[in-house]
Amino acid sequence: MLRAYATAASVALLLTCSAVTLTSAHEDHGSFSAGEPGNPKKPARVVMITMREQAGKMMFIPDRVEVKKGEQIRFMLRNSGALEHEFMLATAAENAKHAEEMKKNPDMEHDDPNGKRLKPNTTAEIVWKFTKAGEFQFGCLIPGHPEAGMLGTVIVK
Repeated sequence: MLRAYATAASVALLLTCSAVTLTSAHEDHGSFSAGEPGNPKKPARVVMITMREQAGKMMFIPDRVEVKKGEQIRFMLRNSGALEHEFMLATAAENAKHAEEMKKNPDMEHDDPNGKRLKPNTTAEIVWKFTKAGEFQFGCLIPGHPEAGMLGTVIVK
């Protein structure tokens, strides 16, 4: 009887560790390269970002945003395309690494402080405070989408 409890406890521990490892591999909500999640109750400049496809290309409109260090932005996201798209805010290197993970798991859902996945004709928002100066990237990391042009830049001065 004791052996059965020990085996059950070992299995439960193994499953818990596996879940933590999988979650950690995809999400690191402790720190973000592009700043930090904003406070939706505080004022923010609104930046509209539209995602769509046109003439064989996929795009963000606009694909370049300039902000001041310390500024809070409310990204109002609209997918006006016929396909699912996402908005992931990070460094170009982090997005490239994440895009490789997406190739292995293309149905990975995003509802993170720095990213959202949107079905066609839907909207979402992200409130973000840019606490670090530099150049950051927003991209749709669904396989094939970055290669089709779904990348944008945020310049923080």
